[in-house]
Amino acid sequence: MELKKLFKKISIFIIIPISLMARVHVLDLDKSLDRAMDQSYRMRTLREDLKQAEFQLKAATHMFRTNVDLNFTVPNYTETIQQFQDSLGTYYTHLKQSIYESKLRISQPLPTDGNVYIESGVYTLQDFHRGRTDAKLSTSIGFTQPLEAFFTYNSLKASLKEARLNYQRQQKQLDRAQLDMEYRITSAFFQLVKSRERKKISHQALANQQEAYDLAVNKYKAGVIPEVQALQMEVDLGQSQNTFETNRANERQVANDFKQLLDISLSDSVALTYNLEYETVFVNKEKAVNLGLRHRLEIQEQKINKQLAKLDIKRRKVDGQITGRISAYYDFQGVETDVLHPVYSNLFEGAYRNLSDRPGNRGVSLTLSIPVWDWGVNEARVEAARSRLRQSEYALQNEKVNVKKDIIATVDELKTSLNNLKLLEKNVKVAEKSYNISKKRFANGDISSQELALERDRLNNTYISHLDAFISYKLALADLKRKTFYDFKNDQSIL
Repeated sequence: MELKKLFKKISIFIIIPISLMARVHVLDLDKSLDRAMDQSYRMRTLREDLKQAEFQLKAATHMFRTNVDLNFTVPNYTETIQQFQDSLGTYYTHLKQSIYESKLRISQPLPTDGNVYIESGVYTLQDFHRGRTDAKLSTSIGFTQPLEAFFTYNSLKASLKEARLNYQRQQKQLDRAQLDMEYRITSAFFQLVKSRERKKISHQALANQQEAYDLAVNKYKAGVIPEVQALQMEVDLGQSQNTFETNRANERQVANDFKQLLDISLSDSVALTYNLEYETVFVNKEKAVNLGLRHRLEIQEQKINKQLAKLDIKRRKVDGQITGRISAYYDFQGVETDVLHPVYSNLFEGAYRNLSDRPGNRGVSLTLSIPVWDWGVNEARVEAARSRLRQSEYALQNEKVNVKKDIIATVDELKTSLNNLKLLEKNVKVAEKSYNISKKRFANGDISSQELALERDRLNNTYISHLDAFISYKLALADLKRKTFYDFKNDQSIL
């Protein structure tokens, strides 16, 4: 039997019919991966997590943009008793009034964590007890600025940075989950290929044993070999039959596991298209390690945790430091009073004239908050934050070592699998030639049935070893791909 006939078939179909109504799913490795990516609960969940992080980043980015708010009070009606006190005593009066108000506020956040705003409003107060209506028009320009934003902590920028770090983390988690899923499906795919090929090998071994058994029976009838050798051939035939049935049952089980992984009904059939050819891929170990250190999620997460810990230290320090705020405003106000049921156009016209005649109001303030004594509470919190930062640094260094070891081991495994695969290709050719020679020698009576059985077992084991080496090489390539975020076969990054 030639190696190419067994291992180089371009299209091989595994079809497991369950019922006449069952669907047949024709899948290659790429289609299996696409189906798994679409159907996986974890992948769908991680995509939603990424969307959430994306919207949070969008919100943090838009916090730097101009905000416009329009507020209405329509109305605020009050009936109550109001208390007044003077030197003559305490008085109570009935209060019955209705307030209508609207405000338009345009606010522009500043990169310094401050704020500039313009606000205009219309206000009316109807006092039913006194029988009068008050109207007010106002326009103001203001500015606020926290002082600590210049020296320690800028909450606006910190929120944006946290949102970016969270988005990066979610993106890395999704990328890693996709590669893990790809490896899992690749492994399951080739396990099914392996079970199929083992069944084919055992079927071929059964055919060889049947041929040897028929030859032994004819030789025994001719008196060339003793009965015990013919009986031994019959026992070997039964063992070959049992091995074939076992492999066929194992193929069904592996196929069901594969269908479950891809969310395919167990009553459906699966057909796989694949080939057992491979390309020799040489991997530069130093390049693989550098790619892993640059892209691995474990390292990126520790770097993100380190940056978040630094932000937390700054946030904690603010609570124990001098903080302050500068505020300034300039506004115009106009008021007008009339009877309870006035003509509103005249009322607001009077308020506008008053606004034009009245000088503007202005003000500026500087407020400071100076922590004097807190029994070391804030300092303890800062030290706790610093401890978490040191933990992040230790974890980062440890992850770098783990990633480096892991990738070196995977590259070594890939090289070993490749060398073993090439060596076993030669062994298969040798074993095939040796078995063909042994069959002729057995037919000529030069060797016994036991010696022929040994050659047959050697050939079967060589086929299986070659198949295992092929699967190991393919999985090592897929494993290295997910650990480095780089496709060495096609020489391109997958990010």
